[in-house]
Amino acid sequence: MVKLEENKVYTEHLHIERMPAPVRVYIPLTQHIGRMTSPVVNVGEDVLLGQKIADSDAAVSSPIHASVSGKISAIQNWPHPITGISKTIIIENDGKDRLSPNCCLTSREIDKISIDELRCIVREAGIVGMGGAGFPTHIKLTPPKAVDTLILNGAECEPYSTGDSRLMIERGREIIEGVRLVVHCLGIRYVYFAIEDNKTQAITSFKALLDREIEGEHNVRIKLIVLKSHYPQGGEKQLIKNILKKEVPAGKLPFDVGVLVQNVGTILAIYEAVYKNKPLYERLVTVTGDCVESPKNLLVRIGSPIKDLIEFCGSLRREPVKIIIGGPMMGVAQYTEMVPVIKTSTAVLLLSSGKMQRYKEDVCIRCGECVRNCPVGLQPCLISLAVERENWDLAKLYSPLDCIECGLCAYLCPAKRNLVQSIKYAKLRTR
Repeated sequence: MVKLEENKVYTEHLHIERMPAPVRVYIPLTQHIGRMTSPVVNVGEDVLLGQKIADSDAAVSSPIHASVSGKISAIQNWPHPITGISKTIIIENDGKDRLSPNCCLTSREIDKISIDELRCIVREAGIVGMGGAGFPTHIKLTPPKAVDTLILNGAECEPYSTGDSRLMIERGREIIEGVRLVVHCLGIRYVYFAIEDNKTQAITSFKALLDREIEGEHNVRIKLIVLKSHYPQGGEKQLIKNILKKEVPAGKLPFDVGVLVQNVGTILAIYEAVYKNKPLYERLVTVTGDCVESPKNLLVRIGSPIKDLIEFCGSLRREPVKIIIGGPMMGVAQYTEMVPVIKTSTAVLLLSSGKMQRYKEDVCIRCGECVRNCPVGLQPCLISLAVERENWDLAKLYSPLDCIECGLCAYLCPAKRNLVQSIKYAKLRTR
């Protein structure tokens, strides 16, 4: 792990603002790990806010909901922030936010919800990992092995991003209610709230809440863990190792060591799905960078073009040379401002030439920096060399599928080799 320049000062002190819904939303059918969804609506159809508009019968998938009410104007290919292009449902907003009947508040008795019903609620709400991974949450709540430990991931180790921090400060009580639901679902015995030490306000807020909340309930032990602000502290396996001193074996998942890791935004989405019947149709996005006049933490409708987010933050200080969705380490550079916010979009970064450096890729000098610092113990340099030679059998021997794509190897490489791109290519060829 390394200490990075955090650049959180732009937005870490700013309260969450709700951005007005755009006149048109572009909702991709690809927003999670697993099978792409298929439309369950047609062009010309009138839809309501929170109505299901796409789904799949595949085991690993998650439904998608309308983020505005209005008329579906098209179902077509559209720019996508991760895949480049995706089949997308375009909705013309009628400005009325007519709510789907399924989203209305109920007098649901929380204590009487069965575990199977809770999982069904989470699935039907379309909740996926909100920290960027996008794994369907209902599957994580149905582990094939017993899980007794929950780690609430509030590390938010990526530079610039402050959305999770603001959620912990402003909506901590609701996050704790979401934790109660997961504890009930899985029979959790131990809960760890993991927060990096650079989030002092969030730490203070959670300490005050935990002193009087769920400690002692159902024989659950609660502990607040303050971590050093190092990158990539927020990875699942890194959290498990640093907090529990347990190693998740290569090719295995956290449940193999009895652990579930959930992002704070995901836990909040679970709370809203159960207590408010609210599907996942909006999320918190940090809009920041040295080009932004008024950086903000925005609550944004899924499908909003990032162009609208940028304009909502005022005029630009300077022209950006790169726009990134996500953090600077793991995010994806965009080729158009018309890409929409999706369920896994944590931030929009606008960076000037002063924050960007261009390098020419050089030959590997065998320094071993990437090997010494890889958080999952890989040899990125050797994977990259095998890819250059198109030796896919050799590349597979170095376990590229275990890579978490944190970008640390490329960041530290003195030869500025495109190691992450090589490993991603190796993953595609060796699967």
